[in-house]
Amino acid sequence: MTTDITDFKADVLERSRTIPVLVDFWAEWCGPCKTLGPILERLAAKNSDRWVLAKVNTDVHQEIAAQYRVRSIPNVKLFVDGEVQNEFTGALPERAVEQWLEKALPSRFGKEIARAEQLLAEDRIAEGRSTLQSVLIGDPRNEQARVLLAKTYVATDPTKAAALVEGIEEHSEHFPMADAVRTITQFTERGALHGAFADDPVKQPYLSAIKALSENDVASALEHFIEVIRTNRSYDDEGARKAVIAIFRVLGDDHAMTVRYRRAFSSALYA
Repeated sequence: MTTDITDFKADVLERSRTIPVLVDFWAEWCGPCKTLGPILERLAAKNSDRWVLAKVNTDVHQEIAAQYRVRSIPNVKLFVDGEVQNEFTGALPERAVEQWLEKALPSRFGKEIARAEQLLAEDRIAEGRSTLQSVLIGDPRNEQARVLLAKTYVATDPTKAAALVEGIEEHSEHFPMADAVRTITQFTERGALHGAFADDPVKQPYLSAIKALSENDVASALEHFIEVIRTNRSYDDEGARKAVIAIFRVLGDDHAMTVRYRRAFSSALYA
């Protein structure tokens, strides 16, 4: 829904306490405003359940523009709970605006995701999965929930894990974790293809590492991958190094396995 404001306090500040309000500061004489305006209106129509658009003509509402330090237009500010949470200036392409919104908008399911993270940390996997699946029913595009759920399936159902992170690309803050999940699932899928790996003294420990990874024997996988790094780091395009980094990322910096093997990994890299 697009709102040409009549009362900034009611239309923006008060309303933003129930739903985020995206405010487009514009003017009739502004060429870039005429480019950005329709983009914001299209996106507002597609996302009316997540945020609303309010338009502020800076020639009409000069005091408001001055109060919020609008020095050039178009200027777009996101209000949440009566305060500016984020903003950008200039006419961005539609895809860039969408990417900005994905990062700037607060999660509708922040509490549920925090609860799921706690459940997973306590190894209550089934409950954590159930919570994340409920989030994804309400918001199928929620990348944080998708990544967290994918992590729980990396060992048991790599195909499902890979599907969950599909489409999460470099512009996303969740890309590093999604990429780690993809890396691990690719290793487990390649595990049966012995002929895909070059003959080398490290081939057997490399295959053993992949087999252990597919069986969720993380300690053995790390030990074998680190052995490969010590002997022939470049094998399979530094596959062992990439695998260890991905495993550490999925486990988390504070996980016991990460703490246990980080030093050995560093030692192997710089030996």
